[in-house]
Amino acid sequence: MWFSNLKSNVEEGVTWGFALGALFQTLQSAFEKDNELTSSSPRILWVHFGVNSGASRFAIEHQAVNEATFRCPDEMGWKPQRVPIIPADGPITRIRKTSLPVEEITKSLAQMGYAVSTSDDAGRFVCNYVYYQSLYFAEKSNIKSLFVHVPLFLTIDEETQMRFVASLLEVLASFY
Repeated sequence: MWFSNLKSNVEEGVTWGFALGALFQTLQSAFEKDNELTSSSPRILWVHFGVNSGASRFAIEHQAVNEATFRCPDEMGWKPQRVPIIPADGPITRIRKTSLPVEEITKSLAQMGYAVSTSDDAGRFVCNYVYYQSLYFAEKSNIKSLFVHVPLFLTIDEETQMRFVASLLEVLASFY
């Protein structure tokens, strides 16, 4: 199938951002570049993945919260407690939601046989941080954003997860 080389293609073209400051710059830069393209290419979609080590299934995230509360330091040693991710965007209770049809996406993937559910809680660690910033920039233009939590490979093997990603991309293409 077409997804058999997905892993190698993703690894070649993916932007890895481990430091949150660099991630913000990457999203902002992508937003500025994508914003220039929206008139000629209106279908831009950012898909983010994060590992939930306690999960037994995939989770399609509805929303993110403007709160950074890290239970342990990130890779740069930052450990914020109850601070806004984007202070200019309001208090830590501010929520941003994806404009994509999460319920329908989840239903389609479940019908394909995947263990998948929707979620309203991306946590308060790096996953939520990434998703909130992505939604913030996406809402400023015609860009769509989605975050997916995946379990450990010990729970759902790598091959199944790669098939899930390929199926997710197919489903997203059908909706968007």
